Amino acid sequence: MKSSPATVARYVPAAWATADPADVLAARLRAVDRAYRALLGEDAVAGPDPDPGLAEAAALARRAAEAASCAGRPLAAANAALPWPDAPHLVLWQAATVLREHRGDGHLAALLAAGLDPVEALVSFAAAGAAPEPVFASRGWSAAEWSAARDRLAARGLVDADGTATGAGRDLRAGIERRTDELAAAPWAALGPGEADRLADLLGGPWLAVIGSGLLPAENTLGIGKV
Repeated sequence: MKSSPATVARYVPAAWATADPADVLAARLRAVDRAYRALLGEDAVAGPDPDPGLAEAAALARRAAEAASCAGRPLAAANAALPWPDAPHLVLWQAATVLREHRGDGHLAALLAAGLDPVEALVSFAAAGAAPEPVFASRGWSAAEWSAARDRLAARGLVDADGTATGAGRDLRAGIERRTDELAAAPWAALGPGEADRLADLLGGPWLAVIGSGLLPAENTLGIGKV
C-alpha cells in the first residue's frame, strides 16, 4: 500500500466497529449491481432479452481472472477467494476486480524492486506529472514525510530541486510501468490475442458509458487523465 501507515492504523481498525467484512462485501455488490444497471441499462442487464455481449464479456473476463496467479498478491488473492456471482454483469465486475488487484499487487512489487518506498513511489509519480501533489493528500503522508522523500529522490538524481522528475526519474517510472505490464500479462496470455481483442471490443460500449457518466474524477492518484 502507498497510504501512510498512520492513516491506515487510524481508520481501518475502527471500520470493523461500523460493519463486519461480510456486510461490507454485500453492500459493495449491491452498489455495483445498481451502478451497472444505471450505466448499462436495466434491460441489457436483467431484462427479458439481456445483452448477449455482456454475458460473453463476463465469461472471457472470468477466464482471464481465473488464470491469474495470486501467489504473493494479497489483494488479488482476497478477491479471487470470493464466490462468483451468478449475474453476468456482476461476474464481469468481479473478474475486473481480480485483474485490477492482480496488476496492482504486481505494481507494488515493481516499485519495491526499483528501490522506492511507499511515499517515494507517490512523490516520484507526482514528479513525473501524473497528478498535482495536493491530489495525493488523501494518502495521509505529512508534509515533512513528503519533503524527506523528495530529498531522498533528489539524492538519487531522480528529481530536481523543484521536485520535477529528471530524465533518470522518468526512465525509472517508465521501467516500473513496463515491469508492471509484464507481471500482469499472464491472464491475457491465457486468453490469447484473439479472445483478448474480442473482450476489448465487447467492452467498448460499456467503457464509453462510464466515460460519459461523469463518475470518473478529472484528477486522481492513478495518473489517469480525464478523457
